[in-house]
Amino acid sequence: MTNAGHFKLGRSRAVAAKVIFAAFQVLKEKGGELPGREVINEVEKRVHLDDWAKERYEKTGYVRWQSILHFFTIDCIKAGFLIKKRGTWYLTPEGDQALSLGEVGLLAAASQAYWKWRAENPKLKKTVEDDEATDEEAEQTIDIDQIEQQGIDSLRQYALLKTAYEFQDLIAALLRGMGYFTPFVAPPGKDGGVDIIAYRDPLGTVSPRIKVQVKHRQGAARVDEIRQLMGLLQKDGDVGMFISTSGFTSDATNAARGSHVHVELIDLTRFIELWLDFYNKMTDEDKRELPLRAVYFLAPSD
Repeated sequence: MTNAGHFKLGRSRAVAAKVIFAAFQVLKEKGGELPGREVINEVEKRVHLDDWAKERYEKTGYVRWQSILHFFTIDCIKAGFLIKKRGTWYLTPEGDQALSLGEVGLLAAASQAYWKWRAENPKLKKTVEDDEATDEEAEQTIDIDQIEQQGIDSLRQYALLKTAYEFQDLIAALLRGMGYFTPFVAPPGKDGGVDIIAYRDPLGTVSPRIKVQVKHRQGAARVDEIRQLMGLLQKDGDVGMFISTSGFTSDATNAARGSHVHVELIDLTRFIELWLDFYNKMTDEDKRELPLRAVYFLAPSD
């Protein structure tokens, strides 16, 4: 893709090469996607970082190596190696292939793609391509990615602090925001395997008719629990939805994918994505279940 031998590797870029490569390795090992917060935690475990890299910038309080990582992911995105969406990082097939270039080669290929993009957009502000400028830019750049991740983390914590029945009400509010009617939300006690029933119309005459099971607890949802929900989908137009704040075992995921009936599996990350997507369509009462406030930043594409 590029000649890494001619790529200038100062102090900041040396750190960038190590942490970007490690981040790509983590993503590959985890199936190609992972919340950015978890990527950073894994990178910190496996990359040796000196005291300079671990320092916090005086102006922002951000850790230097983390800011450098975020800063150079811009190059990776412009190269088509990486996608970021609402706090989750996705390794593309091109990014997977770029791992074969090694640490320096991967960063060189990403930077080459970035500067090509800059050349094609001459109205963008000029940037000095040297190592001191890189560190200064990493320090001064408002890290939208980190701010967004902090917001998502706070939503996760808020949702996890709910009781099981409060979280069940959250799911019902989300379904109403998605345009469904929820004539049944299980009261405390035995629910018969169904926590929520959702219809497209008030009477349930239009499919899909959704039967929802909610598990708000420690421990991934098991395959037997998924199969129990499948057994309740007996009518044409019945669809299952299983929400688990602790995710699903691999057997549970495989069972849902291979089932002749449709069962949608939703973990906490997917729930938050859906809540953000449909929040503006909710009633004020439902919004109060997990209230949000929009804060806008200028986020230039460079």
